[in-house]
Amino acid sequence: MAARARTWVTGLGLPRTAELRALGNGVVPQQAAYAVALLLTDLAGLLGDAADERGADGREANAA
Repeated sequence: MAARARTWVTGLGLPRTAELRALGNGVVPQQAAYAVALLLTDLAGLLGDAADERGADGREANAA
């Protein structure tokens, strides 16, 4: 099915710029929401790791 989907625009014999113009912004809201959720999950993990490296006083544990 993926091969068929690719020919909906590219199989028309249009120049590449016309194909891109026809496609426009091809991201649907569900794709954007999923991408943001993935990014927020990664960010939460990074922030959690950073918080683990700090002591009770908020300073980095390895600070002099």
